[in-house]
Amino acid sequence: MTGPHDEAEPAVVATKDLALAIWGLFVGLALLLVASGLFGTLLGVRSELRHLPTAVSGLISAAYYVGFLAGSRLTLDALARVGHIRVYSALASLLSAAVLGIGIASAPAAWVVLRFATGMCIAGQYVVAESWLNDLADNENRGRLLSIYLVVTSGAFGVGQLLLNALDARAITGFAIASILTSLAVAPVALSESDAPSVEGHDHISLRELTKLVPTGVGACFLTGVAHGGLTGMAAIYATRVGLSVGRTALFVAAPTIGGMIFQWPIAAASDDVDRRAVGIAAATGAAVAALLLLLGPATSPMAIVLMTLLGGASYPLYSIAGAYTNDWVEPEQVNAAASQLVTLYGMGAIVGPLLAAGLMTTSGPTGFYWTMIGVHLVIVGFLVYRRRAWRAPLIDRPWREVSLPARAFFIPATVVAMGRRYRPGERATSETPDLSDH
Repeated sequence: MTGPHDEAEPAVVATKDLALAIWGLFVGLALLLVASGLFGTLLGVRSELRHLPTAVSGLISAAYYVGFLAGSRLTLDALARVGHIRVYSALASLLSAAVLGIGIASAPAAWVVLRFATGMCIAGQYVVAESWLNDLADNENRGRLLSIYLVVTSGAFGVGQLLLNALDARAITGFAIASILTSLAVAPVALSESDAPSVEGHDHISLRELTKLVPTGVGACFLTGVAHGGLTGMAAIYATRVGLSVGRTALFVAAPTIGGMIFQWPIAAASDDVDRRAVGIAAATGAAVAALLLLLGPATSPMAIVLMTLLGGASYPLYSIAGAYTNDWVEPEQVNAAASQLVTLYGMGAIVGPLLAAGLMTTSGPTGFYWTMIGVHLVIVGFLVYRRRAWRAPLIDRPWREVSLPARAFFIPATVVAMGRRYRPGERATSETPDLSDH
C-alpha cells in the first residue's frame, strides 16, 4: 500500500506542470473577459439611454448568442487546421475590431450585426480554452480545473462590468478601452512557455450522438444557457428601467458574476466528490429562491445586491457541473468535440434566454426579468431530479477523510436526492441509458 507521503510528491509535480501549461491562457482570457464585461454592459445601458423598445434590446442580446452558436460550430474545424494559439489570436484580433465598431456605430441594425460578430469570436475563445483544459484534465480534477477557469473568467467579466461606473456609455472611450484590452490578450497566450495540446487523434462526436450518450449533460447545458442568457442579456436593461443610477446599475449587473466567482470553486469541488446532478439540483434551487426573494423586495435596497450575488453564485457553477458531468462520459479523444458541442448547446439556450426575458418584461413589466430566473432554474431542478431517477449510477464508497470540505457540506442535501459518486474510468457503462427498474 502506498502511504500519504508517497502520493504527495507526484501530485505537487502535476500541479506545477498544470500551472505552467495554463497560466498564459488564463491571463489572456482574463483580459478578454474584462473587455467583454465592459462593452456588453456599456451597450446595454446605451440602448436604454436611446430608449430602444424591449424587443429590439432583446434582439441585440440574442444576436450575441446566435454568433456564439456559429462560433462554437466553426472553431473546432479551425483548431484542426491551424491549432489553438493561432485560432485564439485570430479571434482576438477580430473581436477587438468588432468592439471598436460597436462604439462607433449608432444604428441598432449595426449593433445587431456587430454583437453577432462579438458572440462568434468569444464563443470561439471558449472552445479553444475548454478543449485545451479538457485535454489537461482527468475525471478526478476536471470539476476543480473547470471551476478555476470559470472563476478567472467570471471574475474578470465582473471587473469589466464594474468599470462602467467610471465611464460614459454615450462616449466611445469605454469601447476603445475594451478594444485595447482585447488586443493585449493575445500576448500572454502567444508567449506561453507551454505548447498548446495537439489536435491530432481527436474524434468527432455529433450533437445527436452526445445527446444519446449523455442526455443529462446535454439538457443541463442547454437550460443553463437559457438562464444565463436571460441574466446577462437583460440585467442591465432591467436595472436601468427601474431607475437605478449608472453606478448602481454597474454593481447590480456585476453582482451575479462576483457571486459566481466566489461560489464556483466550492460547488464544483463538491461535484467532484458527490453526484454532480445532486449538487446541480441544490445549486439551481438556491438560484430560484434568490430570484424569488428579489421579486418580493425593492431593487434599490442593499439586499438586492446581496441576492443578485447569491443568484449568480448558485447559477453560474451549473455550466461547469454540466460540462464536467458530460466529460465524465465521453472518451478522451472525444473531449475537444464534446467541448465544442457544449458551447453550441449553451449558445442555443442563451439565444432563447434574452428573448424569453424580453417577452415577459413586455407583458408583465420589469419583474418579468425575475420571473424568467425563477422559472428557468425550477425547470433545471425538475430536469435533474428526473434524470437522477432515470439513471442511477452505482455508489462508490470513499473514506470520509478523502471527501472535500465542500462535498461534506453538500452531503445531507445530496443524500436527500440519493448521493452517489459518478463513474470512474473503466467502471462506467457505454451510455446514460434510462433504467427505471430501481424506482
